[in-house]
Amino acid sequence: MTQDFAGQVAIVTGGSDGIGLATARLLAARGATVVICARRPEKLEEARAEIARVGKVEAHQLDVSDEAAFTTLVEDVAARHGRLDMLVNNAMSVHYAPIQHLSLQHWRKDFAVNADAVFVGTKAAMKVMATQAQTGRQRGSIVNIASTCGIRAAPNMASYSASKAALIHFTAAAAMEGAPLGIRVNAIVPGQVQTAATADFAARAPDVAERTASAIPMARGGDPEELAEAIVFMLSPAASYITGTALPVDGGKAAQLYLPG
Repeated sequence: MTQDFAGQVAIVTGGSDGIGLATARLLAARGATVVICARRPEKLEEARAEIARVGKVEAHQLDVSDEAAFTTLVEDVAARHGRLDMLVNNAMSVHYAPIQHLSLQHWRKDFAVNADAVFVGTKAAMKVMATQAQTGRQRGSIVNIASTCGIRAAPNMASYSASKAALIHFTAAAAMEGAPLGIRVNAIVPGQVQTAATADFAARAPDVAERTASAIPMARGGDPEELAEAIVFMLSPAASYITGTALPVDGGKAAQLYLPG
């Protein structure tokens, strides 16, 4: 595997499992020093040990909805390593309920993690990246992890869907401000991915989960490693002329025209 990220530094939120872990592991294997953060210390340590087998990694317990703590982490990582090249805003919150049973607290929690924290992390990272020397054609790259729910509607997903839609449009706005500074900002839009969260949902609603998977044109959910490859591509010099994009990685679901049977 190439070491094309050697000497570069990346932060991956929600890096203890699923898409975040797969992304952090791939970045480390390709030479980056990766800083992962998550809320659960035991999962975080397991992830750190796994990534350490392939490359350089640090782990920090963090709730990204804590603005001061998240900002401090970004600034501290940049200060200790002398730079920050990549940020992956992957941490997520989801509440599954019909609107009439969805509390304002749950609505706000999904926005706090899926939209507010993306703003906080992006703001802090762009401030650091704008002042550092360019590597190739860019000073930094940010990838925000959205969801098909942010571009297509589904029942019982109002707070998650609305917050992910906000993330997608924020990504475009941030890209416009980052472009003159040499900072690229893009979003990846996963469909169903075989993560712990998906497994938990499938256990609670197996019929819905089965129908969801069978309705995907490729007839399966994606693997976290497949999402990681797309994320790392967007971070890499191979995507040097791509910014403001929301790329679906969903087995064709976003492009599908629904025809009732």
